[in-house]
Amino acid sequence: MKRFLPIVMLLMTGAVVAPVKADLIHRLSTSTSLSVDGALTVGTRLGSTYAVSGSNVEVASGGAFGGLTAPTSVTAASAMTEGSYDITTDGSAFSFSESFTYGDAVNPMGTGVDVSSGIVADMPAYGVVQTNSGGVAGTLAGTINSAGAIALTAGGAGTNATGQFVSEITIK
Repeated sequence: MKRFLPIVMLLMTGAVVAPVKADLIHRLSTSTSLSVDGALTVGTRLGSTYAVSGSNVEVASGGAFGGLTAPTSVTAASAMTEGSYDITTDGSAFSFSESFTYGDAVNPMGTGVDVSSGIVADMPAYGVVQTNSGGVAGTLAGTINSAGAIALTAGGAGTNATGQFVSEITIK
């Protein structure tokens, strides 16, 4: 029986194993992305504000509440008008609070920000300002050769370099 076993096994493999068909797909892809950030300035102009509050306080005889006056020109901010106040009941406790914020003048169009070579040289004189200098390409570069070797060279501030090599094998 031991002598016939190898022959039986050979006959079985020929009868059991059918030819196999397989599709093989191999894809290679590469990409390089280089970017330089632009300069950015955001300015928020603050308006003039006036507030007054208190207790046991009144407008003085012949006086007036404080407030804002109209600006002298269309680009100027409103100024403050002083109020005139007295204590309502002499000898009694009182509280008084007055505040004023002088607003920003309006910059004429085309002024307030200068950008040269991606660098913000000056910015608007507003109450709230956010400034980001632009990127400088400098030596920014990127290559990928046919073997998939990636070479990226850093640039100046505000630059980004990304290299990618993808090898995909699909068997169907």
